Amino acid sequence: MVATIIIIIVVALVLLFLVLQYNSLVRLRNRTKNAWAQIDVQLRRRYDLIPNLIETVKGYAEHEKETFDAVVQARSSAMSASGPADQAQNENLLEGTLKSLFALSEAYPDLKANVNFLELQEELTSTESRIAFARQHFNDSVLGYNNKIEVFPSNVIAGMFKFEQEEFYEVEGEAEGPVQVQF
Repeated sequence: MVATIIIIIVVALVLLFLVLQYNSLVRLRNRTKNAWAQIDVQLRRRYDLIPNLIETVKGYAEHEKETFDAVVQARSSAMSASGPADQAQNENLLEGTLKSLFALSEAYPDLKANVNFLELQEELTSTESRIAFARQHFNDSVLGYNNKIEVFPSNVIAGMFKFEQEEFYEVEGEAEGPVQVQF
C-alpha cells in the first residue's frame, strides 16, 4: 500500500515536472513570436514613411529617378521578406538605398530646409531607434528560448514535442548602425 502511494506520488511529480517544462517552452516560444511581431510593427512604420519621404524629395530632385526606383524596389523586397535571415538581408539593402536618398538632400539646399522633409527625417530616425530596440528584444527572446531548448532536462521535453530553435536577427556590415540622416 505504501509502495503504491510512493509510486503515485513519484509519477505525479514527474508529470508535474513535464507539464511545467512544456509550459515554460511554450511561453518562451510565444515571447519570441511576440518579439518578432514588434519588429514587424516598426518595420511597417518605416515602410509607411518611405513613400512620403520619396514624394517630398521628388519635388526637388525630379531627375534622380534611379535613386527613387532603387528605394521603392528595396522597400518592396523588404516588405515581402520572410524570416529573420531574409528580413535582415533585405533590410540591409533598404538601409543602403535610404542613405542614397538622404545624400540627395546635400545637393538641394531648399530640400534640407523643407519642414515636411525635416519632420519625415525625424520620424525615420525615431523609427530606426525603435527598430534597433525591437531587434535587441527579439534576439534576447530567441537566446532565452534557444537556451531552454538546449539545456538539460528541458532539452528532452523540447525534443519530444519537436520545439525547434529560432534564428537570430543578424545585421551585416555597414548596416549594423542606424541609418544616418543628419546633415
